[in-house]
Amino acid sequence: MKRESAVKASIHIWAPNIIGYTGGLQKHLYSICRATQDVLKGGRVKIIAKSNSGSIIFALKILVRCLIDRPDLIIVGHVHFCPVAYMIKRLFKTPFWIVAYGIESWDIRNDLIRKSLLASDRILSMSDFTKERMVSELNIPAGKISVLPGTFDSDLFRIKPKSESLLTKYGLSGKQPIILTVCRMDKGEKYKGYDEVIEALPRLIQYFPDIRYILVGEGSDKKRIEELIRSLKLDNHVILPGKITGEDLCDHYNLCDCFAMPSTGEGFGIVFLEALACGKPVLAGNKDGSVEALRSGELGVLVDPNNTNDISDNLIKILKREHPNKTIYNPELLREKAIEYFGFDKFEMTLKGYLEG
Repeated sequence: MKRESAVKASIHIWAPNIIGYTGGLQKHLYSICRATQDVLKGGRVKIIAKSNSGSIIFALKILVRCLIDRPDLIIVGHVHFCPVAYMIKRLFKTPFWIVAYGIESWDIRNDLIRKSLLASDRILSMSDFTKERMVSELNIPAGKISVLPGTFDSDLFRIKPKSESLLTKYGLSGKQPIILTVCRMDKGEKYKGYDEVIEALPRLIQYFPDIRYILVGEGSDKKRIEELIRSLKLDNHVILPGKITGEDLCDHYNLCDCFAMPSTGEGFGIVFLEALACGKPVLAGNKDGSVEALRSGELGVLVDPNNTNDISDNLIKILKREHPNKTIYNPELLREKAIEYFGFDKFEMTLKGYLEG
């Protein structure tokens, strides 16, 4: 978009369900919607959410809205919506951008979606990792992809004492070491690394007999996880609270002594930023977008996510407060750095540069 027209622009943002949903993609899209509205103070931003309508109904809905509004730019919130944007571009010459988060952005078998991605005017990738995967897997020119790292709500996620009500709810003393993971537990997202944390627990128990692992989230993989926990006789060490949002989620971050998600295919990982904003040590994998969220190890501990011994070794060091990265034991500094690198103001300035560029 040209700089002189940015303020007056009319922009459509097409999004899957974002209100009340806690996934990283939904949070990222919500931040894009909010920042675009801030940037276009004199402009028009129309957010069209899929809600619970079917794909065909949603496609007709956005097509009709484009016929009526004739936006200057469409920001497509999910690659599955790309073919409709491609059709509108061919009909009306309307440029469109695509938001790329993680594995759904590069693991694409549909030829029409691939063709639509190539026809886009810009791709907003959440990380260099996702950008590189899209270039290598889909042969998309690197120059078409701009990086827009994730952000977080620094007002919601903040440093607090351990919640007495949660300690009571889970039967904890407050001095027990607690590891936390927050993620979707879908069968297609085993790459999040919760299996590896569970499998590391028997060794951790040797050092911390009363350790607890709180795995927050819901999804189609939960039954298998429960069976894995039973098979390893870890029923008394693993807590599965289900889906948690808002202030309760903040309280869960503050309950833990280490946030751990040693994933292998994460596009970025907003949950890492939320944990850092609560001043918590973070452990992540060294093979995906998590590296960027932790600034290549500056803000946390990076491990081989496929090596259970590496995971357990580092968790032991973290919980014994013997890890060489002393930054992880400075809650205020972790929060300050998270805001400096990934705060909403910086996110908005980056997006503003792309809109006006």
